[in-house]
Amino acid sequence: MTLAEVTVASAILAIALVPMLRALTIAQMTGAAIEHKTQSLILAQNKLEEVRARSIHHYTNPFDESSEPLTGGYLCHVEDDEDADLRRVSVAVGWDTDSDGHLSDSETQVRLTTYIARMR
Repeated sequence: MTLAEVTVASAILAIALVPMLRALTIAQMTGAAIEHKTQSLILAQNKLEEVRARSIHHYTNPFDESSEPLTGGYLCHVEDDEDADLRRVSVAVGWDTDSDGHLSDSETQVRLTTYIARMR
């Protein structure tokens, strides 16, 4: 092989490798985002079930929570309209990306809302 052939082969290899490495990086970032969203969904479902369970015996108590820490750097925010007979409860969960202990709108990855009726 001559020096010209080696140079051309190296250039072709470099041109092919750059897009492949970029695609791998994007795939890894997308995988991490999907993992965070899935974990947020699981934690939000669990928190909603916890609120439903508490409502059976403690319906009159407020369910509001603000930036409640969960496992692995996730935070949870629970809003409750405290209606007497049919309460609208919303659970927002997200990963605390800036580590300030507060769940901001930009960090919220999942929001689940349901209604809980008073059992008589």
